[in-house]
Amino acid sequence: MGLAASLLPGMGVVCASPPGKAATAKPSIVRPLQQQLSGRILGNVRNTLGVVQMGALVYLYNRYDQVVRQSLTNENGQFVFDSLAPDLYSVRVALSSFVPAMKRGIGVQAGTESVLNVNLASVLSTIELVRATPGQSLMSDEWKWALRSAPAARPVMRVLPGIDIGSTKSSSSSPMFTETRGLFNVSAGDPTEMGSLGTQADLGTAFAVATSLYGANRLHFSGNFGFVPHSGMPAAGFSTTYSRQSSNGWTSPEVTLSARQLFMPDRGGSSSNLPALRTMSMSSIDRVDIGDALRFEYGVSLDSIQFLDRLNYVSPFARLTYTMDKAGVLQFGFSSGAPPIGLFNNHSPTEHDSELRSDLAALSVLPRLSLRGGHTRMQRATNFELGYSKLVGKTTVRGAAYHEDISNAAVQMSAPYDLFVGEVLPDLGSKASMFNVGNLSRWGVMASASRPFGDRFEGTLAMGRGGVLAPTERELPVESPDALRSTLKTSERNWATAGIKTTLPVTGSRLTASYSWTDYSVMMPGHLFLTQQAFPETGLNLGVKQPIPGLFGMPGRLEVSLDAHNILAQGYLPLRTSTGSQFLLIQSPRALRGGLSFIF
Repeated sequence: MGLAASLLPGMGVVCASPPGKAATAKPSIVRPLQQQLSGRILGNVRNTLGVVQMGALVYLYNRYDQVVRQSLTNENGQFVFDSLAPDLYSVRVALSSFVPAMKRGIGVQAGTESVLNVNLASVLSTIELVRATPGQSLMSDEWKWALRSAPAARPVMRVLPGIDIGSTKSSSSSPMFTETRGLFNVSAGDPTEMGSLGTQADLGTAFAVATSLYGANRLHFSGNFGFVPHSGMPAAGFSTTYSRQSSNGWTSPEVTLSARQLFMPDRGGSSSNLPALRTMSMSSIDRVDIGDALRFEYGVSLDSIQFLDRLNYVSPFARLTYTMDKAGVLQFGFSSGAPPIGLFNNHSPTEHDSELRSDLAALSVLPRLSLRGGHTRMQRATNFELGYSKLVGKTTVRGAAYHEDISNAAVQMSAPYDLFVGEVLPDLGSKASMFNVGNLSRWGVMASASRPFGDRFEGTLAMGRGGVLAPTERELPVESPDALRSTLKTSERNWATAGIKTTLPVTGSRLTASYSWTDYSVMMPGHLFLTQQAFPETGLNLGVKQPIPGLFGMPGRLEVSLDAHNILAQGYLPLRTSTGSQFLLIQSPRALRGGLSFIF
């Protein structure tokens, strides 16, 4: 009787209305419920230059490769398939003058929507699953009101036997691994030097894999292994990154663990009896939105280095961004110690593999080491920087000012084997060496403007002034490392850079070229900007990336790359000792490197 009495008021809520009224009152509740029990797939179609494509034919296939629907993109290049039953689907996009694009295994769940980015090209078209976002709640406000209006019905929900509310969340609702992407790269040639970043150890074979773990968790694993150029010594490095995607789209926090081991060559570039260089680092970065206009990014890295000595460092960093709507964006950055790699992983949303390439670039950055007094030293920098950017029409204007204190600054030197014994460290990637020039305090300013020209070109102009190391004389009074350090004095010089990017229409080749001018009779150590996406490279630099079609129907795509740095070999500063020995201080070595990448 007690259970029946508790059921009667709830039944009265549902059944008291006449049949005619019930038929007119239910659709407002039933229709949203039907929509929430289904999902949808939507997306946008663009070409390689980012131009939306209207009139593209989009086919929707079920798990048996049968066409169930088709649609045309609107004037904004968008398409949508609504009211899809939970299942696995495939999407194919076709448009004249482009290679069709196909994406399989798109999971649709109740109350979710899968967003696709379709990139049509003349040679290789791609579809990227950007995200699968939850839709509206299955419990609408009208259903909540109905339950609140019948309190006697609520105890019925608590007396059903055999129901464990804590176990209703099934692990099968979200696959373990989704959105898996990968990059495998084989390269050869000379390594490049990135100024204050550190030595770039591209060992010849590298890979990176990124996947989503149960939806919101992201896991990256990358590796770099092979042999040190010019010496044939084995080397390897591995890195793992874990992050969790928050509601505002940020991946917070992001934790990275990296380990490397390399065998150092001797001064001549061959094998030696030096111990192995081992590094272990753990870094974490988090992002917080303070209101609608402020964003705070902060983190720290812990580095342990073992080579002749054991070195342990803590390197904090932070960046504050204030968005002033039409007035532009103001940023303030701070870093102390090792370069804050986490702040520079700005991924391009138009490039499917940009995030994977950023993982490999971060793994290849080794500490900038040198010797002084027979002990290992690592270059550290304390940097305060203020930056500004604003979009004026189609032109993006940027500016920055910084103050930097560098301790144990290391420069590359090419010298005879018996010069400054015990004060030079063999370079990992060349037959040159690293020399400790001591401490450096400097300031600098820069301004730049970048603008697209048509659909295929983008040009950039930048100029600035910064601190350099200028030799007071070209011949050392005595042959000693301290004499060389005392000869190098801090000064300031102007610099200017011009660059251009373009994509060829038929082949899809991406070309980049830049030239930096400055006074190459002095040494200008590179500065790592915290608020600008710019790194002025020395001299003339060229880069080519050529996508090629897949072979024999294989998934993914192939890409050939060629990079030439400092082609004119500028920034080579000749000096001599009192005994007549000549040596060179090198700002950035000339380097040529090519590679083949498989991206899936």
